[in-house]
Amino acid sequence: MDQTTLGIGTRLQHTHYGPGVIVGLRYATYLISFINHGIKEIDKTDEKLDEIIPENVTAEIETHSDVEKSLLKILRLWGGFSEQVPLGDRWNGGMMLLQPADKSQKPKEIPIDIFFHKIVMLRDRLRVMEQQINAHKQLSDEDKVNLQQYITRIYGSLTTFNVLFRNKEQWFIGDKGAKED
Repeated sequence: MDQTTLGIGTRLQHTHYGPGVIVGLRYATYLISFINHGIKEIDKTDEKLDEIIPENVTAEIETHSDVEKSLLKILRLWGGFSEQVPLGDRWNGGMMLLQPADKSQKPKEIPIDIFFHKIVMLRDRLRVMEQQINAHKQLSDEDKVNLQQYITRIYGSLTTFNVLFRNKEQWFIGDKGAKED
């Protein structure tokens, strides 16, 4: 199966995460909503991923485009909803200290969990922006790819914060990560 051509709404089976539906597209990965594992970013070439082809397909079945429109409507309605992402255990209760070079000025302390929450919100908003770019009707495919590459570079800039995440599968992945896997 050529998995690089699947679209939003495609039903999939993953040997580790179980059944899911594609809810977002990136240059080298899919955002898949799994029934028991939430939204995961999975490489398009992952061999553990198989498309679920429904049996007895009739004309009443929605097309990928209809499903995509429905999912986008749901995502807009639930725009404030985000995946629960755990902070790494060693950071629980920790503080981040921003120390100015001028020692006469007071440092700023920020609880790490609050800073981490802001990083996760940023990631979620980037994902929504990707979905809106992919669904945009007036952008050409070339424009969409160019914007996707720019967003991938943004993810690459944010990889410094991966140390805060408990689970590696929730890390930011930039250009290098997409090519290595």
